[in-house]
Amino acid sequence: QVQLAESGGGLVQAGGSLRLSCAASGRTFSNYGMGWFRQTPGKEREFVAAISRSGGSAYYTDSVKGRFTISRDNAKSLVYLQMNSLKPEDTAVYYCAATLGIGVRSIPNEYPYWGQGTQVTVSS
Repeated sequence: QVQLAESGGGLVQAGGSLRLSCAASGRTFSNYGMGWFRQTPGKEREFVAAISRSGGSAYYTDSVKGRFTISRDNAKSLVYLQMNSLKPEDTAVYYCAATLGIGVRSIPNEYPYWGQGTQVTVSS
């Protein structure tokens, strides 16, 4: 199975930017569709963005369209989430996830593999 480890979270002021990275190990990275999700206390895990195996397709939740960009480097087994124009409501623990499913997927249950998460805090 694939192991995932996120990095790049932190504290940033509203309007600022962060880039999250997710490093994969253990299996052929290009076999997996990848997704980013986020979660705040007391709420369900929320879909943020997903990218297909080749990187040719991406999909975003409406609240981050135009601000966040998901990308991947299959040679380095990395997936990124570039987050610009951050808002306080983007504050959450961000998780990357992997699926052997085809295409881009937005349902958490479709992802069997998860990282430990990285905290993103946006101050107003």
